[in-house]
Amino acid sequence: QLHLAESGGGLVQAGGSLNLSCAASGRTFRDYYMGWFRQAPGKEREFVAAISGSGINTDYADSVKGRFTISRDNAKNTVYLQMNSLKLEDTAVYYCAVANYHGVRSAANFGSWGQGTRVTVSS
Repeated sequence: QLHLAESGGGLVQAGGSLNLSCAASGRTFRDYYMGWFRQAPGKEREFVAAISGSGINTDYADSVKGRFTISRDNAKNTVYLQMNSLKLEDTAVYYCAVANYHGVRSAANFGSWGQGTRVTVSS
């Protein structure tokens, strides 16, 4: 089982960028399909992006497609989320997690959630 820890959140102006990291412990990190989710106050946790173990296949929510990029470095046991052109509605706590099945976006398909990192986008 992986243990995950997110970092990189903060306060940024609209239009700015942040790069989130998710560091994983565990020797089989490369075997896992990984995802990023976010949860805004009063809202359900929603899918943001996911990446296959090899890093070749990626998936994005429509709301972030073209602005966010998910990547991974298996040598460093880390998944990244580069966020550009940030909008006010991107404000949320961002979580990374491990998928049980590839290609399923539901939060119920993911586990080993990290503690989250807060992203606040200001006008």
